[in-house]
Amino acid sequence: MTGNSSTPSVFVHPSADVEEGAQVGAGSKIWHLAHVRNTATIGAGCVIGRNVYVDSNVVIGDLVKIQNNVSVYQGVTVEDEVFVGPCVVFTNDLRPRAQNPDWQITPTLIKRGASLGANATIVCGTVIGERAMIAAGSVVTKDVAPNQLVAGNPARHLGWVDEKGNVISREAERPEGL
Repeated sequence: MTGNSSTPSVFVHPSADVEEGAQVGAGSKIWHLAHVRNTATIGAGCVIGRNVYVDSNVVIGDLVKIQNNVSVYQGVTVEDEVFVGPCVVFTNDLRPRAQNPDWQITPTLIKRGASLGANATIVCGTVIGERAMIAAGSVVTKDVAPNQLVAGNPARHLGWVDEKGNVISREAERPEGL
């Protein structure tokens, strides 16, 4: 379904390519030059920005916003209400080689409400916890706890954030009730 959409209330920009078989939820918008592969699933109310690539078998939940120039490769699952900033990089191969007959996808999970800042790199095999916040330019090489704020290369603990993303603690231990 290049261009228009056959699903009512789904907007697909004329320059986008949504392959036959892709599932796109009601109210979602797919913008300029995006490409959604045939077995991808995008939930309801999502915004898929310019030049976003959604690979085969990727699952994206409801109310997700993926900014421009992001490639979401096989093995990545994005739960509901996640923000993916511009130029975020996902990987799916821990030992990349141009030729590897034994290659296997290493899965990555981005949990509900997490925010990934611009130009962050998410190395495969990691789990980003609910409402976690990844600072712009960070390189995430290990799991991030729910509500944890991380930054740097490699990403390191900087604190804890509430549901709105406000820093509520800089302590190492997660605050009670969070």
